[in-house]
Amino acid sequence: MVEDARSTGGVTLRQLLVSVGDPLVDLHVAGAGLDLRVRGVSILDPDDQPGAYPAELVLVIGARGRDAIRFVRAAARGGAVATAVKAGQDGHAEDLRAAAAEAGIALLAVRPGVRWEQLETLLREVLDSAALSAGFGADMPLGDLFSLAQTVAVLTGGSVSIEDAGNRVLAYSRSDDEVDELRRLSILGWEGPEAYLAMLREWGIFQRLRAGEEVVRIDENPELGIRRRLAIGIRAGSHHLGTIWVQEGREPFADRAERALVGAARMAAMQLLRHRSDAHPAGPGRDLLPGLLDGRASADLVAGHLGLDPATSAAVLAFALPTGPDLPAHELHLAEAGTVVSVHATSYRRAALVGTIGSRVYAVLPEVTARQERAVSALAADIVDVLRRRVGTRVQAGIGSPVGTLGAVAASRAEADRVLDAMARKPDARVATIAQLRAEVLLGETLTLLAGKPDLRDPGVAALREHDAAHGSDLAGSLLAYLDAMGDVRSAAGKLHIHPNTLRHRVRRAGKVSGIDLDDPRARLSCHLQLLLVTRAD
Repeated sequence: MVEDARSTGGVTLRQLLVSVGDPLVDLHVAGAGLDLRVRGVSILDPDDQPGAYPAELVLVIGARGRDAIRFVRAAARGGAVATAVKAGQDGHAEDLRAAAAEAGIALLAVRPGVRWEQLETLLREVLDSAALSAGFGADMPLGDLFSLAQTVAVLTGGSVSIEDAGNRVLAYSRSDDEVDELRRLSILGWEGPEAYLAMLREWGIFQRLRAGEEVVRIDENPELGIRRRLAIGIRAGSHHLGTIWVQEGREPFADRAERALVGAARMAAMQLLRHRSDAHPAGPGRDLLPGLLDGRASADLVAGHLGLDPATSAAVLAFALPTGPDLPAHELHLAEAGTVVSVHATSYRRAALVGTIGSRVYAVLPEVTARQERAVSALAADIVDVLRRRVGTRVQAGIGSPVGTLGAVAASRAEADRVLDAMARKPDARVATIAQLRAEVLLGETLTLLAGKPDLRDPGVAALREHDAAHGSDLAGSLLAYLDAMGDVRSAAGKLHIHPNTLRHRVRRAGKVSGIDLDDPRARLSCHLQLLLVTRAD
């Protein structure tokens, strides 16, 4: 009987992809969903007889492209959650995707140049790390810690490992070939080498890591083959929960590496405490966020959870990523975006609350007033820059105005959403506030209201568009350019690349065809709004 991949154990396919995805594999087909659990890895060679693969990820080695289709189907029949295949030529990749979709199994395309043994080793390490959940709750989503480690690696420019208070390695980032002996031994043995740990104790490093929220710099030691490191303790009050270590790679640490580590340590502390108490993996903070943002949750309840005064001020940052046709990839991008935003937001405000609603990631920043507007804008810009590099798509941030209490956060969220809606029509915009886009926001909401009132539409605009469609003319576009330029014929004609007299003729013709009195300022305004509405609808 095939084992149900939805049962406990292992890690979800989503967590596995966040941990080992880019730059090793790409998700081509989501199969039965990214929340199915992967509980093992198997290798299927063309010379092998296919067997049972309950809740496993099957690596199809020795066959690629169309030749791998029958093995993908065999893995699906054997109960596998996903298969990993080298797709080969573009046309072959499409055939593979179709076969996987028909079989109902997830398909991971292994990138050219990736060694199978490299991929297998990393997959097994992530899955084997489930054994480390002892003492941290049976439902510990280790993919969260691996995702955090990978995000910190990107933000710092180094190789990251996260350890518990007993110096056991809980999670680590993917590494290049520039790892030193300490990192190699720590990962292979899942704990730091005792000789080096003794030296760190002698230097007082552990005492400093346990003393407070300080990023400790550790010099390289060429004699021991140890590179330079940054480290920070993971703390909850006076309790030491573990350590985050970052080894320097080929390049020096990023400029904001220490700030990223502060936020990462705060996130790791929340995760470890959550796992110790066997709480729900989503965590109480994320459950509170939607209610806080739409005004349903009690501000007193949220304040108590965050350890804040309900009367504290706050502001909302909202981040939007384009959806696109590849929904599984979008989900992965959102998961990565949530981690990046969390690291930055918690480094700025310890009690920041971050979560994803729909296709947007929100951060509630407590204790923010209008005086911090420049700092909040800089924070949002940093996050957008990192996300654009990380997910490779357009990312935009809308900033809501600070409100006086947590209970009024819904108003800040609504404003941030309005700003993002307006920014969607400005692809090059990265970060904005309502003050910067007030006119665009007002226009957008006015057009939305007009769109919902078809009885207010002027039939003259429809007649104008019907005339253009029938005669191949562009009277509507010419009139809109004229109105946008506030009647400046030369300016509008220049944008249309036509002679001013040609534009004057088109405007007169548009007035006759539509029957709209363009000498009446109110009629012009109404016509202008309705032309903008139909243009945006196109």
